[in-house]
Amino acid sequence: MIFDFKDKVCLVTGGIRGIGIEIARSLLEEDARVVICSRKPEGLQKAKETLSNHKNLMTVSTHIGKRKEVAGLFDTIEKVHGRLDILINNVGMNLITPGIADLDPGLWRKIIDTNLSGTFLCSRKAASMMRARKQGKIVSISSIAGTRATLGMGVYGIAKAGIEMMTKVLASELAIFNIQVNAVAPAMVRTQFSEPFWSNEELLAHVIKSIPMGRIAEIEDVVKPVLFLASQGSSFITGQTLVVDGGTTVV
Repeated sequence: MIFDFKDKVCLVTGGIRGIGIEIARSLLEEDARVVICSRKPEGLQKAKETLSNHKNLMTVSTHIGKRKEVAGLFDTIEKVHGRLDILINNVGMNLITPGIADLDPGLWRKIIDTNLSGTFLCSRKAASMMRARKQGKIVSISSIAGTRATLGMGVYGIAKAGIEMMTKVLASELAIFNIQVNAVAPAMVRTQFSEPFWSNEELLAHVIKSIPMGRIAEIEDVVKPVLFLASQGSSFITGQTLVVDGGTTVV
C-alpha cells in the first residue's frame, strides 16, 4: 500500500528521537509538511540536523503539558500552514514508581501531565482546527501497559489507559466531522526510552519469554501501523487501539 501524504500538514509531538523522529522521517519522505515539537531546544536542533535533507520540516519548542505553550504551537501551525491534517501524539515519559499507596503526588502529576494531559491539550486544539475543514487524523501512542498492571509502571499504565479511553471518546465526538481518532499500543520497543530494560541481557531474555514472536519490537514495527492509521487507508476505522506486541497480550 502506498501512503499518500503529499503536502499533508502533520504534527508529531516529541519528534526528536526514537519512534517520533522515525515517524517524522517517514512522513517527510512521503512529501508531507512536518512539524515536530519538544520542550528541549537542543533536542530539536539535533533532530533538525538529522533530518536536514528534508526541506518541509519545522521545529517548535513546546512543553505540551502547558496550555499556553500548546496554544502557541497551534497558533504557529495555523499561521505558517493554515491547517493541520494529522496529529501524532507521541510524547511520553515514564519513571519507575512505587505502589500507588506510597506514591508522591508530585511524581503522579509529572507522569500524568506529560502523557495524558499533554495528549488532551494537543488533541483538543487539533480537533478544533480539523472540525473547521471536516477532515483529519489523530493517532496517539499508547502502550500495552494501559491494559496490563505492571510493577513499577503503575502511573504510566494509568495514563496510557486514559489515552485509550480518550481515543474512543474523541472518535465518537468527531466522527461526524470526518475525523478519525485511533491509537497504537506497542509492547517493549528497542528505543533509548526502554534501553535500561533491553540492554540488560538477563532482563531482556525474561521479557522475550512472554512474547510469542520471540523478540521485542523494533521502531519500524510501530511506525508502519501509525502511518496506516494516519493515511486514507484507515478512513473507516476510528476509536480503535491497534496492539503491536508480537502476540504478548493473546497468551
